[in-house]
Amino acid sequence: MPNVPAEPRPGEGRPPCRIRVQRPGPFLVEGPVEVELEDGTVVSSDRFQVALCTCRRSRRYPWCDTSHRRTARKAADRPGEPRAAKEPAPDDAP
Repeated sequence: MPNVPAEPRPGEGRPPCRIRVQRPGPFLVEGPVEVELEDGTVVSSDRFQVALCTCRRSRRYPWCDTSHRRTARKAADRPGEPRAAKEPAPDDAP
């Protein structure tokens, strides 16, 4: 069978890690996890689920700190801000 490895895999006997993708937003990964960064540094979390940043705006990278939400709100209209007043309709007086 093509999907059966010839050699045992690391973590054999454990269920596969599940990653949920949300757009826009972080990758949600069932933990515990270890993440190897570009520079070779390994960071780990023992939590049952972690959010991995995909926008790179997080101050706690690679962990998501919801910075993507703050940036998205700046682009949208903010409630409570004054809007331009509409001009009154001209009177239909005879």
